[in-house]
Amino acid sequence: METNRYILSILVDNEPGVLSRIAGLFSGRGFNIDSLSVAKTAEPNVSVVTLATFCDAQVIEQIKKQLHKLINVMTVNDLTQKEYVERELALVKVHAKTEKRAEIMRIVDIFRSRIVDVGASHFIVEVSGDSGKINAFVELMRPMGIIEIASTGTIALGRENAK
Repeated sequence: METNRYILSILVDNEPGVLSRIAGLFSGRGFNIDSLSVAKTAEPNVSVVTLATFCDAQVIEQIKKQLHKLINVMTVNDLTQKEYVERELALVKVHAKTEKRAEIMRIVDIFRSRIVDVGASHFIVEVSGDSGKINAFVELMRPMGIIEIASTGTIALGRENAK
């Protein structure tokens, strides 16, 4: 069976334990969460959980049905087959030897990223975009010597339907 990446946007009550129940649903059935991000929406009593996972079509349908059954879950929106905007944010700490600084700065510029911290022997670079852009940036920084990476999970919003 073909494994694909799926992005689910799940509206939930902003209450303690909701995220734990969602994560428990995945772990209890042996499903893996690739990325997870949670934040309040414009309504303070509602949160949005953006979840990315790799699975086949049959499994994602099972996941969506199980999510709908959870108390505190209002809606489950599968963005995968829709038009959507996706972003991640990564902070990448990279060795910045004197002879490599100009090259690192060129790559940062090409990726429309920015250096947010400079040390005697390192840069911390902030890069945002879809997961492909983040991965491409990391691969270009790898030969420089990545010290550390911290990244958010995927966040996504569906686009308006074109009329």
